[in-house]
Amino acid sequence: QREKKKKLGEALLFPAPAMSLYTVKGLCVLDNDGQRVICKYYDNTYPTIKEQRQFEKSLFQKTQRSNSEIVMFDGITCVYRSNVDLFFYVFGSISENELLLGSVLNALFDSISMVLRDVVEKSALCSRMDAALLIVDELIDNGIVMESDPAVLARSATTSHKEDVPLSEQTLSQALNTAGGILRRSLLT
Repeated sequence: QREKKKKLGEALLFPAPAMSLYTVKGLCVLDNDGQRVICKYYDNTYPTIKEQRQFEKSLFQKTQRSNSEIVMFDGITCVYRSNVDLFFYVFGSISENELLLGSVLNALFDSISMVLRDVVEKSALCSRMDAALLIVDELIDNGIVMESDPAVLARSATTSHKEDVPLSEQTLSQALNTAGGILRRSLLT
């Protein structure tokens, strides 16, 4: 009887954290000056643009010279990665699982890398901003992780892009792929 009361008392002192599908508070891609390239917030932790910019500034200052991949401050757990002139951030609540946030970060970075053909830098990202924003939308919906496979994310972002590009503006390999697809369809009918 005493053991049951003791365990009940321990459970009240150390309650289990509430489980939720809303795991991501936001993500940011900042340039090497700490300026916003892509940022999306999924809750009201930072409701105004001014508060968001202040958060991004302090986040960048904390991480620009750091060698770690995770930082915790202001009630936020943030995982990040840098490449050439970009910093990629995914953040959640202080009690959020770092491995989950890390897998979201890796999916974001890897899918953007696939779309940009491994040239992950600011100029290339800005030239394919439509695909990058599609990746962000497919990856997370209102704080819920929807897809974490980089190949699926990259495919969904590039499929719609290929259909919109006129044949005259496609690269040679894109034009050959398009011509091959048309030829296969005509042979099958």
